[in-house]
Parts: sequence; C-alpha cells; structure tokens
Amino acid sequence: MDTKQKILVIGGAGYIGSHVVKALLENGFAVTVYDNLSTGQEINLFTEAEFIKGDILDVPHLEKVMSGGYAAVVHLAAKKAVGESMENPQLYATNNLNGAVNIINAMVNNGVKNLVFSSTAAVFGMPQYVPVDEKHPLNPINFYGFTKLQIERVMDWFSNLKDFHYIALRYFNAVGYAADGSIRGKEKNPQNLLPIVMEVLTGKRDKLHIFGNNYDTPDGTCIRDYIHVEDLASAHVAAIKKLLQGGNSQCLNLGTNKGTSVLEMVASAERVSGKKINYDFAPRRPGDPAILVATSESAQQQLGWTPRYTDIDEIVKTTWNLETK
Repeated sequence: MDTKQKILVIGGAGYIGSHVVKALLENGFAVTVYDNLSTGQEINLFTEAEFIKGDILDVPHLEKVMSGGYAAVVHLAAKKAVGESMENPQLYATNNLNGAVNIINAMVNNGVKNLVFSSTAAVFGMPQYVPVDEKHPLNPINFYGFTKLQIERVMDWFSNLKDFHYIALRYFNAVGYAADGSIRGKEKNPQNLLPIVMEVLTGKRDKLHIFGNNYDTPDGTCIRDYIHVEDLASAHVAAIKKLLQGGNSQCLNLGTNKGTSVLEMVASAERVSGKKINYDFAPRRPGDPAILVATSESAQQQLGWTPRYTDIDEIVKTTWNLETK
C-alpha cells in the first residue's frame, strides 16, 4: 500500500474502539478517531492515530470531518446498556438512531462508500435455537437491541438506493484486553460479568450477584458466548478489507460457537488470580435466556476470519493482567 487508506473510527477511544484502532494501525491503515469522550478515554488513544473530539449529534462538524477523504468508516459510538435503554429510551433513540442516521447521511453527502457497523446479538431477542445463526428470527426484547436492528434496516435501504456498502457485525459477549498491555483504559461503570468479577477480586465490590441458579444448563447458571476483544477487532479489519474489495453488504455474527457458564467464568477467574471470589445467588433477571451462543461460520467464510482466543483462562488472563499492572 503506497498511500495509506484512511479509516474514520467513530467511538475509537472506547473499549472495543481502541482495540479496533490498534488492529487497523497494525494493518497499515491511516486512522482518525472521532469520539466525544463520554465513555471513551484519552488514555486509549494511540499517538499514531489522529484524534478529533466530536459528537455524532453535531451534524455540521460530522459533515466537515467526513469530507476528509476516508475509504471507510467504523461506527462504534452507540449507547449500549440494556437496562438503561428500557428506562431512558429517549437517550437511546436520540444517540443510537439519530446519531447513526447522521453518520450515514454525512457519508453519502461526502462520497464515503463503506461502513462497518457495530451491531449486537440483542437484535435476535430470546433464542429460538442455539447456536444462533444469521437466519435466526429478529425479535429484540429491549430498546437497545431495537435501535441496532433499525439501523441495520436503514443501512440496507441505503445500500439499495445509493452507492453505499456496509457490514454489520453482531457481537455476542466481548471480553478481555490487548495481550500486549497497550490498552489501559478500563470500561467505566461495567455492566458485564467479567469486569464485575474483576472488581470483586480487587476489592472494589464486596461480592458478585449471580442472577439465577436454576436454569436448564449443566450447573444451573446462564451460558454465554465470550469473544475476545482482539478477535472482534481483527474481524473489523477483515470487514473493511472485504468492503474495499467490493464485497457485498451483509450482517454477520461474531462469536466462538462455545459457551461458558457464569460459574465456569468464576472458576476460571479463581484459577487465573489464585483468589476466591465471594458470590451469592440472586433471583433471575427478566429477559435472560438460559443459553446464548453464536455460530460465526458465515463470518469465517465471508471474511476469512478465525477467532484466535478459544480458551477461557487465556481470555480471563488478559483482563487480570490489566488489573494487576
């Protein structure tokens, strides 16, 4: 690549975004990060990437930035807390729906043709079968999942009406940190299991509450598909390369086809840290399926992508290493 192709990563100072930026830089792209730092952190910015502080709701600024000659855009700037989306749908409608439309409009207005969109397994709702593939019915049971599904539909319309191409990557449960320790900013107010387990191990929380121990699973606790964030990041790079080669617009699941229960995750964290975790069982949360595991065969075929991290202890270790530094 003589002149580096420019990629705009919106939300590139966040947890997943910073890992995507790292992977893009390692693959020889020129990267610009656009982030309002509401949840992203300056500590996660790379000196090799340009940084523009900005908001996806600021249309004039977004339009101006989008005129920078980008080959592709990665959009990771959505609000993503399921519970919050049910309590404050106004925030999610404005940020997730309006924000995404602003990005798509600015792209089309400035002749930027390729978008990799951060979507979610929440578009499927309660799984009717597992592992979940791309043909699974789409029936979100929370407003967060609804916003992501609506954006997928908007992108599909634009891809039919304009010179606009997208790949939506539906994440399952993102975990871990860069193995080389280059990303140090931890998620603020974590909602997910592994960061909460880490807070119990380091004394930031007294105990872990496990919601439900009477599910139809081997140990009674929920089973989820945990995918390492560096594997997610490499899938974004593969998706960009696919689009730049003229690949089709599509939605792809990103998982490992491997389930880990809550108690298995706790046991792994105890093995890795050498410490005991204080936990108790709490009532089930509404809307939690017993098992949610993806098949990512389509992503592997379409993108030539394979998840590297398949051992749960290895995944947990990259998180524990960050805690102990």
